[in-house]
Formats: sequence, C-alpha cells, structure tokens
Amino acid sequence: MPPEHSSPSAVDPERLAETMVGVIARSQRIAAEFMANQSGHLAGSLDPVQLAEQFLKNMAQFSFDPQALMKAQAEFWQGSLALWQQTALGALGASGQKVIEPEADDRRFRSDAWDDGHVFDFIKQSYLLASRYVIAAGESVSGIDDKKHAQINFYTRQFVDAMAPTNFALTNPDVLKRTVDSKGENLVKGFQNILDDLERNEGQLKTRMVDTEAFDLGRNLALTPGKVVLQNDLIQLIQYKPATATVSRTPLLVIPPWINKYYILDLRPKNSYIRWLVEQGHSVFVISWVNPGSELAGKGFEDYLLEGPLAALDAIQAITGTTQSNVIGYCLGGTLLAALLAYLEATDHADRVASATFLTSMIDFADPGDLGVFIDDQQVESLEQKMNRDGYLDGADMATTFNMLRSSDLIWSFVINNYLMGEEPLAFDLLYWNSDSTRMPARMHSEYLRTMYLENRFKEPGGMILGGVPIDIASVKTPCYFLSACEDHIAPWRSTFAGAGLFKGPVRFVLSGSGHIAGVVNPPDAKKYGYRTSRSRPRGDAEAWLQSAPIKEGSWWPNWQQWVSKFTGTNVKGRKPGAKKAFPVLEDAPGSYAGKRLDEENPK
Repeated sequence: MPPEHSSPSAVDPERLAETMVGVIARSQRIAAEFMANQSGHLAGSLDPVQLAEQFLKNMAQFSFDPQALMKAQAEFWQGSLALWQQTALGALGASGQKVIEPEADDRRFRSDAWDDGHVFDFIKQSYLLASRYVIAAGESVSGIDDKKHAQINFYTRQFVDAMAPTNFALTNPDVLKRTVDSKGENLVKGFQNILDDLERNEGQLKTRMVDTEAFDLGRNLALTPGKVVLQNDLIQLIQYKPATATVSRTPLLVIPPWINKYYILDLRPKNSYIRWLVEQGHSVFVISWVNPGSELAGKGFEDYLLEGPLAALDAIQAITGTTQSNVIGYCLGGTLLAALLAYLEATDHADRVASATFLTSMIDFADPGDLGVFIDDQQVESLEQKMNRDGYLDGADMATTFNMLRSSDLIWSFVINNYLMGEEPLAFDLLYWNSDSTRMPARMHSEYLRTMYLENRFKEPGGMILGGVPIDIASVKTPCYFLSACEDHIAPWRSTFAGAGLFKGPVRFVLSGSGHIAGVVNPPDAKKYGYRTSRSRPRGDAEAWLQSAPIKEGSWWPNWQQWVSKFTGTNVKGRKPGAKKAFPVLEDAPGSYAGKRLDEENPK
C-alpha cells in the first residue's frame, strides 16, 4: 500500500514526530525482550544465514586453483577498467555498449532507474562484475570433495545475493525516490514493520511475505466441496463431493507432502488441481496431514505409511466397495508412494493400486540439488539435537531453508518491499500457502534425512524396513506416471528421472515447464509452460531422453487424464461423502488439521 501522503508538502511534521516517538518507545521495549530471549530461544537453532556467514569465513582456509583464480582476477580487472572508461565517456555525453548485463531472469534491476547511464548504472555493473568474480573464485577452490564444493558455491551465491545494491537504501534508486517523495515516511513505516516482525516472532526477525489476514481456508482458499470422513493421529481423509452424475469406478487417492499443507492443490477454483480432478469424474480422496507437536515426536516414516496411505486405502475400499485405487503422490508424498508400492509388492497386495502418479518426487537421492548443501553429518547431528529437545523440527526452519534456494525472490525482495519501501505485504494466495509452515516429527525427519539424503539407501533392496517388511523399489510393477519440472530446485528433474528408471513396470516420464509448484499447478485454461514426453523409458542418460521428447503446448493435466483413463474402470453413480455409516462426516473440508497455522497455536 503506498504511503498515505504521496506529495512532499502533505507530510504532517507533528504526525511524523508522534510516529517516531512511538517507534522509539516500542523499539526500546522490544529490544529488551529480544535480548532476554537470545540465550534460550535461539540456542541450538539451525540458522542457514548464520551458517552461510560462518562458512564464508572458513573459506580463508581453502586453497585455490591458481590458473582459474588468475583468470577470474584478470576478467574482473579488465571489466572494471572498461566500466571506468565507459563511465568517463558517458560523463562527456557519449554512449556505448554495457560492460556487463544482468541475466534475463534477474528481476532486481528491472527498474529504468538502473539504466541512468551514470551513478546507478555504474553501481549495478560494478556489483555484477564483483559478484561474477566472487562466484568464479569460489568455483576455483581445489583439493576438496564435490559435497564441500557444492556448499562453497551455494553459500557464495547467498553472500553475493545479500550484498546486492538493491538491498540497501542508499544504493537503490527506487528506495531513494520513495524516500524523497514521502519525506522519509517509507523508512519510518519500514522500521515499524521490522519491529512488528520482531514482536510477532518473539525477538526473531522473520520477514512477512504475505498479508495473512487476507485469506481464510474455506472462505477464499480450499473451496472444493468435501467432507472429512476419517481421522487418526496423522491424517484427516477428505472425500470430495462428486461434480458429475457418474464417476469412475476406481477411486483416486492424493498423497500430498507433509512438509507443507495439501491445499496447494486447491488454492482457488481457477487453479485447483483437486477441483479439476473432481470435474473429470474421479472419486477424489485427499490426505490432509496433521501439524505435529512434541506429542508425536516418536512417529517415524513407518507410521506415516501405516497411518497415512495404507489407512486411507482401507477406508476408501470400505467406502467405495472397490479393491483398487489410483494414487497420486506429490513431492515427499511421492517418496512415500514409492514406499507404499514396494510394501504392497512385498506383501502380495500390489493389485490394490491400479496406477501410481508421481509429481516432482525424489526416489534416488544421489544428486538432491541445492538442498544437499544443508545436509551432511554435522548438520544432521545438530538438527537431531534440536529435534530431540523439542520433539519436532520447527516449520520456520524448513521454510527458511527452502526460501534460501531462491533468496533474491523469497527473502531479499520482501526485505526491500517491507523495510525499505515501507509497503505492506501483498495478498497472494501462493505466498499465503508458502508461509503456512508445518512441523516435522523428530523421529520421522531424522530417518528421512539419514536414509534418503545422507545414505541414499531408500532406492536399495532392503534399504528401508517398514512394518517389518524390507522394501525394494525395483520390484514395483505398477504402471507409473512421473511428472517433473525443468526449473525445479527442490526435486531436480534429472534426479527424479533417475528415480523413475528404478521401477520394473511401465513408466511414462513427463517434463513440465517452470518449477516445483507452478510446473504442477498449471491448469489447462492458463495455456502456460508446456511439457515434454517421449515413448522412451526414463533410463540411462537424461539428456538423451530430453532430445527424444518433443515439446507440447499447454498443461500436462490432459495428458495425464488420457493416460490414467486406462485404469479408471467403468462409470458408477457419484459417491456422496458420509453415505457409509462406518465413515460418517466428521467436518467440512478443508478440516481442522489444515486449518491451524503455526502463528495461531502453541505446540504441546
């Protein structure tokens, strides 16, 4: 929201003075609370930003490839001299080609003020030259393993992003203009926003990304009509009201990740994947995971299998009278789906799942992408100490980690908007969901990090024992559909491609445009991104598969519907939630498990 008084003459000095007095008083009180909370509240927490700073300090101990470092230094000085020459000629009225330009997808410098040909153009290009040099220097570190090299490169990028001139009032032309136009009221409001965020988060500075007051589940988000028909310690099972007179005989179960809440698949009617599934004539059931407190600290990956999809399949069979279901797993829900298929295969119940769909799901964790930099023995041990004390991993820690994967967009852009420009966060449904963090039970998260990320045992025969059953991913013969996204930073598509190649049965691999969320939540009416698919099985060289897969326009959703229709069976009368006495309606969707936000409750 723009400042209330936009013209310089309209600023009321008395009102501004009153505001500053209030700000100073509040800052003194909150600063005292902040210092009192430091010793206990933050002790032992994993702060990725602090970790990055410490890591960069340790870079002084590394050795560098002299040839690569000299090349980087030479390019930096040549570029700097060319920039000085360009600037001098510009002062005389001459114009020439830029020495360096931002990447096409770099939105930090999209304002015309950065191309003024003088001060801010010089600041921008100087930063780009320096950042290119720092990144190249980091890449020239020698004598270390690939893991440590990836950590150096990642944290170097975090440092470079943090030092961007856009993040500071005196080197950001848009902030300076706003300051002059508003007589500094933007900075006053920005300081108030800082204090509000500190106060809201008990002394921790967590920048708000979204106006949380603008949304309410069941009012303007998660609107697809449905009922909760089953509840246990870990899940609520939602059965959705049919939108067609007849539905497919084979019901459809959706397993979302429990890192976030399920309603990413049901944000608004125009982009709701769940609503679209219902409109295609599926009998849709969706798992809504609990947001655990310390009372569920002992719940492990096995419990998530037994009390999650296995319990849901039992209920769905009783409700529909069918022995088979089609199952979709998203992200971590897809990893659990792979475990489910292997478990059913080992217990001679593989026919319970007619088809399996994996949405941006990791199964082979050999190359987990940028997330891997957060996970080594030392960091996992530190996390386990914290989780053993609390009983869970706090959702805010997970959110910070994921936001760092795109720090310019998901951290610094909000620092600029809220603190420098003095704006209020926007009302944006996707960011509301992104800020609706969930916890992870201590035992489950420890097993997940060690079995998957650290040791990559999940894909190995007997690498994980669930319900007393050694599972073997390679034994799965269920027909599978794998959807990945080409810009996915959380589940890199080449890694999901490797996981898809592990299965014995038929597999269709599809590569969508965009990233982990937009590549999945891509309704046909949007006519965006496109996708690739091929008759070739996802085995061997991912690049070779890519060359064999032509680009198709539009959403992947209709392609999936055409594929899954082979496993849906004949049509039957639409199934009304609560029709079975053994599974009465407990409450309306989205249900209480999804409805509670971390900032509205205190864990046990």
